[in-house]
Amino acid sequence: MNARFLIVPVALAISTVFVGAAATPAMAAPATSCDTTPGQIRSAAANATPDQQRKVYSLVATGEKLCAENERFEAGKKFTAAAKVLGTDVAALTAPTAQ
Repeated sequence: MNARFLIVPVALAISTVFVGAAATPAMAAPATSCDTTPGQIRSAAANATPDQQRKVYSLVATGEKLCAENERFEAGKKFTAAAKVLGTDVAALTAPTAQ
């Protein structure tokens, strides 16, 4: 008799775990390429103030080191921070331009 009352809460707990896992959004990594993004950020920094350029170049150099260690997600964070110093975002820098 006790087993019957135990089945419903256990089934409810198990289904809650599966539904909760399915509803959790995946962490989105910044969309960057270790091959092209550093150059694009450096080009955008050409018109920045010297202080901004120093910060951007430092962040990009760190990002490139992370790329070399195959840490693309962490490198993307550095590239995103560098773009923010310039007052833009990585997506705007890496978007193809109309010819």
